[in-house]
Amino acid sequence: MTPIQYKSLDVNGVNIAYREAGNTNNPTIVLLHGFPSSSHQYRKVLNQLSDEFHLIAPDYPGFGNSDFPSAEAYEYTFDNIANTINTLLELKGIQQYALMVQDYGAPVGFRIATAHPERVTAIISQNGNAYEEGLSNAWAKIKEFWHNRTKATEDALLPIFSLESLKWQYTHGTRNPELVNPDTWHLDYLRLSRPGAHAVNIDLFYDYQNNVKLYPKWQQYLRDNQPPLLIVWGKNDAYFPESGAAAYKKDVKNIDYNIYDTGHFALEEDGNAIIEKIRSFMHKL
Repeated sequence: MTPIQYKSLDVNGVNIAYREAGNTNNPTIVLLHGFPSSSHQYRKVLNQLSDEFHLIAPDYPGFGNSDFPSAEAYEYTFDNIANTINTLLELKGIQQYALMVQDYGAPVGFRIATAHPERVTAIISQNGNAYEEGLSNAWAKIKEFWHNRTKATEDALLPIFSLESLKWQYTHGTRNPELVNPDTWHLDYLRLSRPGAHAVNIDLFYDYQNNVKLYPKWQQYLRDNQPPLLIVWGKNDAYFPESGAAAYKKDVKNIDYNIYDTGHFALEEDGNAIIEKIRSFMHKL
């Protein structure tokens, strides 16, 4: 394995941190993280697949080790985050890549894929949703917030940022929560405790409704381009249930479909099995 390098690059005035491993001559996999995490969630993938693949895992603005510009200096929307990550890849000269998406990584990744379908060699979805069937009842408070943004509907979402809630996001649905590294939710809690972090993430929660509006466009992309698709899905995800994984079968013919008895961050508990699936899937491209 090659060592993970911890780098950063200025993207339109915002310093974007990213982890990179592997030989750049090998096939590239871009690893796009979810909420409330960072590239840290892909540490096992970076460690184990760098022998055969070039891996790059960026932190979005306001996440991980990237800059956290104010909402006045940076527009916290999924459109803008996707533009930032796409520009990072272009500045790096990365023109062909598979996308691995989880949670927020799906709306970021599908925006990149629909803008540049010729660049995307495959999609790996680990609870990365693109269908309304994949939104569970756990979205009820957020949907109410979309329909009526007030201080009351904003305040109703604030418990999501508590240490207990963040721990729950990592451990809910796992077979053995003792297999989940507590550094994960403690790191997220520290970052979400910075001044202004709640407001920025509330803005992103509000903007998430625009992802749902784009689902038909992303599904059309899948039908038109038929990217090889690997599904590695934790079926006990409270936010994105297995129905979101099954929905991909409507639009994509070439699916390697794998469901795991675990939660939202499936790599925490079933990382070794998922990583071997990624390896064999990439070999077939």
